[in-house]
Amino acid sequence: MDPIYETGVAVAEAEAAPAAVRVRAAHPDDLAAVLAIRNDAVATSTALWTETPQTPAEGAAWFAGFLEKDAAFVAEYAGEVVGFGVYCPWRPLEGFRHSAENSVYVRGDRHGLGIGTELLTVLIAAARQAGYHVMIADIEAGNTASIRLHERFGFENVGTVREVGTKFGRWLDLTIMRLQLS
Repeated sequence: MDPIYETGVAVAEAEAAPAAVRVRAAHPDDLAAVLAIRNDAVATSTALWTETPQTPAEGAAWFAGFLEKDAAFVAEYAGEVVGFGVYCPWRPLEGFRHSAENSVYVRGDRHGLGIGTELLTVLIAAARQAGYHVMIADIEAGNTASIRLHERFGFENVGTVREVGTKFGRWLDLTIMRLQLS
């Protein structure tokens, strides 16, 4: 287990917190908050398999690709952006054009409040509406919170590929999960 994903503090907060999560379509003004969440995940977790944070210019180009396809959403909690989710084609070749991949990130101090659940709900609905047939989740195998989140939505574990990535000086395994959309 990677402690960034599950802490007793976040679970305790979730039990006391009001259901005040609002998910909406992202817009360009959300870039700073989204980039802060993404770069924190780069620096502190194995969710993204890079150790290089995105610059504002790189982040803007990356985010714009999702915005122009209406495939980016943010979660607001207590009036601030605390999470984001995006989906995109799983692989670039046209044979994969009916398969989407999702990514969900929640600010570190807001894990365990149901924000990931709200984001994934919207991502699945949006991908269905966009005509995707299957949604894939590529998850670092030690991220049990993300695996459980996807299982709650009916994603099936289709396999784990051992030692295909590295970060923080150790080998990482990739768990691949799949949800039939249509």
